[in-house]
Amino acid sequence: MSRKRPVAIAVTALCLLAAGCADSSTETAGDRLPKSGSGAGPGSGAGSGYPVTVENCGEKQTFTKAPERVVVMNGASVAEVSSLLALGLGDRIVANQQSYGRSEVKGRAEAIKALPTGDVKPNEAYDIPREAMLGLRPDLVLSITSYGFDAKNGFATRDDLSSVSANSYISPQGCADDPSRMSVADSHTLLRDLGRIFGVSDRAEKLIAESQKHIDTISAKVDGEKKPNVMVLFSNMVMGGNDFSSIVANGIINDILTKAGGSNAFANSSRNTFADLSKEKVAATSVDALVVVSYNDPDPEAYAEKLLKEFPQWPAAKNSTYTVLSDSIYLGPSNDVAVDKLARTLHPGAF
Repeated sequence: MSRKRPVAIAVTALCLLAAGCADSSTETAGDRLPKSGSGAGPGSGAGSGYPVTVENCGEKQTFTKAPERVVVMNGASVAEVSSLLALGLGDRIVANQQSYGRSEVKGRAEAIKALPTGDVKPNEAYDIPREAMLGLRPDLVLSITSYGFDAKNGFATRDDLSSVSANSYISPQGCADDPSRMSVADSHTLLRDLGRIFGVSDRAEKLIAESQKHIDTISAKVDGEKKPNVMVLFSNMVMGGNDFSSIVANGIINDILTKAGGSNAFANSSRNTFADLSKEKVAATSVDALVVVSYNDPDPEAYAEKLLKEFPQWPAAKNSTYTVLSDSIYLGPSNDVAVDKLARTLHPGAF
C-alpha cells in the first residue's frame, strides 16, 4: 500500500508533532523589547531590550543581540522555518534543513525552497553533522526536539554550540521527544519566544492575536454541530510493522480537529502520537472524513482517493469527504488555516 521511507526519516517524522517538556518561557532583562519600526529592530544592541534570557529545556540561553546566523535543523519539520519567515526573519537563516514541499500559505513553500542550505551533506540521521554545524559558525541553532542536539546521532550538542558562542533552542514540547502533548498554544509559544529572541515581539503578538481570532471565529460557526470521526494520516509513509503505521492518534492535530468541530477516530488506539494498525482494524472503524497530511508527496490527493476506494464502507468514501493538508496542521504560525479548511470540510453547511 505504501512505499517505505528510510528509517531515519521515519524517526524524524515522529518529531513532526514533538512534545515532552513544559512550555519554554522567556525572561527579558532591562526595558521591554523594541517594536518594529521603532528604530531598534532585529540585530540592535545595547538599549534595544537586550540582553534577553530564555529558559529552554532546563538551560538558560542569553542573547546580547538578535541572532544573525541561524541554522534550522530537522528536515521533517517546518515549524521553525515557517515561524521565522512569518516573522520576517528569513534573511537571518544561513542554513535550513526543513521542508514539506508544499504549504497552505501562498508562496511559503517557494520561500523555503529558496533559503540557503549551507551546502551541507546530511549524515546518516539525515541532518547536519557536528563538524559541518560548527563550520557554519551559527549564533543560533533551532531544533524541533532534543534529538537535534544528541551526540549519539552525530550532531553538535548544546554544550558544543555554547563553546563556540552559539545559542540553541528546542521548540515547545520538544525536550523529551514525547509527541503526544502538543497543542495550538505551543505554536503561539514558539512565535512568542522567537519574537523576544529577535526583538520583534510586536510582530509575534500580532500574528498570535490574528490567528486566535480566526480560530475563535471558525470554532463559533461549528459550535454545537455533531463531531464527525476523522482519520488523519501521513501519505505513503511507513513507520511500523502494520499496513497503517502513520495514523495520527494524539498531539496538536487533535487540538486542531476539536477547534474545527471534529474528533479523531483513532484517538484511543494508542497513547503515542501515531497508531500502528492493521488493515482490519482500520476497516472496522467508522470514518466520516479523511485528512491526508502531505510530507514531500507529489500527489497526496491520489493517495486519499485510493484509500476511499479501498474502504468503500466508510461514510467518508460514500460522500467523498476528504482534504489534504501539510504545514498548517503542524506546529507553526498557521494553525488557524488548518482549522478553517478542516471546518469547511467537516461542516460545509456552516459556511
